[in-house]
Amino acid sequence: MEFPCRAVEESFLTTAPMRFVNEVILDAPPEGVFRMFEDGDSWSKWIKGLKRVEWTSPKPFGVGTTRTVTLDVMSVKEYFFIWEQNKRFTFYFTSTSMPFVKALCEDYLLEPIGEGKTKFTYTVACEPSLPLKLSGPIGKYALRKLFKDATQALQGLLQR
Repeated sequence: MEFPCRAVEESFLTTAPMRFVNEVILDAPPEGVFRMFEDGDSWSKWIKGLKRVEWTSPKPFGVGTTRTVTLDVMSVKEYFFIWEQNKRFTFYFTSTSMPFVKALCEDYLLEPIGEGKTKFTYTVACEPSLPLKLSGPIGKYALRKLFKDATQALQGLLQR
């Protein structure tokens, strides 16, 4: 079963009821990190519980690109509405297989900081639906930990 999610604009990243922002320094240039983001097989190496990323749009990717992400507990369909090659992309969920959010948006920002290093800012903004609201601080803590762990796992992966 699919549960539709509301489309959002860039402003949602700062106005959403729930926001999570994580920053790390990566030991790779932005172009290398971006190539990894475009590789569907790389995501499961740094996001716990992610099984598969299937790009449902042909290359070259850009604004309007879509993909389906399969996690241990659910699947989501995503629509990319910002795409700046080697610098930034932003997507929102178009639907999920579990009704935990009304809207969810993720922003991936890569900033070169010299010597083959990149500052990565990972922002997730969401409007929870009733099940997530009812989970209260436990649900918010679980999401905060998931996104922070993913950011740190990416950093660790690129340090090897």
